[in-house]
Amino acid sequence: MVLKSHGEIELMHAANGLVQQVLDRLDGLVRPGVTTGELDEVAEQMIREAGAVPAFLNYRGFPATLCTSINDVIVHGIPDATALEDGDIIGIDCGVLYKGYYGDAARTYAVGAISADARHLLDTTRRSLELAIEAVQPGGRLSDIGAAVQGHVEANGFSVVRDFVGHGIGAALHEDPQVPNFGAPGKGPRLKAGLVLAIEPMVNAGSPGVKLDPDGWTARTEDGSLSAHFEFSVAVTEDGPMVLGSEPAAQMAQGAG
Repeated sequence: MVLKSHGEIELMHAANGLVQQVLDRLDGLVRPGVTTGELDEVAEQMIREAGAVPAFLNYRGFPATLCTSINDVIVHGIPDATALEDGDIIGIDCGVLYKGYYGDAARTYAVGAISADARHLLDTTRRSLELAIEAVQPGGRLSDIGAAVQGHVEANGFSVVRDFVGHGIGAALHEDPQVPNFGAPGKGPRLKAGLVLAIEPMVNAGSPGVKLDPDGWTARTEDGSLSAHFEFSVAVTEDGPMVLGSEPAAQMAQGAG
């Protein structure tokens, strides 16, 4: 695990601030009729105009700036000419490389009027991220994070995806350690000041099973149920968690649409 200096965390704070600006802008654009490709174009332009580079574009061959995951898509949906429809939910994951450091965050947005069940899924997933962030305490254990997510999600009748997890982040997009969204508390390495984690609950309305589309990227719920995804990059400090680029309550409230 690579611990970051105060200066490195400040650079990551700036990188994540740009990610939040992009997600804020998209919040005003997500509506019935807009295509995921159009959202991707806006995001790429914003990132490049800020002097940064889209982190996902060409990463291991991924062909776009954003991951746009609609309804039963859990993660890694590829932007294209698909138009959003009233009642959809869409998870948008965005990453940037800025001055040598990465920012990474995601929100799930409501498209128009969504069902009560979909709203409950979004609210539960968002709250599970809040609880996970509260578990990021110096001296705590890595598994405390996943236990916080799993406990809240399953108490609300949903399931946690096992196939994809959060991760360390810094000068590389993905660093150790992996950060599962499940497990018993009090296990794994201790959390130390300077560690930065991308914490990202992925929650299914049905079973936790995953299936992959032929494109090799788009991951869907195995049973066709809805899925939601929220993410922040969080630094461990001596005083507790520091959400990089934003304040959790305000940003996640916007992400809920």
